[in-house]
Amino acid sequence: MSSQELAGTESAETAAGEAEAAASGAESDASDSAAAEAAAATETDAASAPETPCPVVDSIEQIGSKWRLVVLHELLSGEARFNELKRETDANARTLSRVLDDLQETGFVDRRLEEDSPVATYYSLTDKGESLAPVFEEIDDWAHEWLAECNA
Repeated sequence: MSSQELAGTESAETAAGEAEAAASGAESDASDSAAAEAAAATETDAASAPETPCPVVDSIEQIGSKWRLVVLHELLSGEARFNELKRETDANARTLSRVLDDLQETGFVDRRLEEDSPVATYYSLTDKGESLAPVFEEIDDWAHEWLAECNA
């Protein structure tokens, strides 16, 4: 079941529970009636509020492209120059440049420019980027267990 389906099921169950509470509140005294009206108003507000996406979806949107994963995985081994990353990842210069810019904007990668001759640009993971190391280890373990290409 998707997170959106799950959220829809939970809202339906909540609405049914609140409707029952409102019905029993109407049978009680006037103060319970006011509470039922407040619950109905809350239900209306909750129904109009946008559903928030699952954190997994948000995470995948930030790190989920093929090239982002490849670059992040490569940088787990330490700081690298642009040309080293290009050689190790087999990405073309334009793609690599775009991916590194995206990763820098989202806070996964730091960029350091060394202006000595020859000028060089170095990239490394931030703490946020390094925090993905256990995720990559788990993906690697999963791949070796479930993907035939890794077991061959």
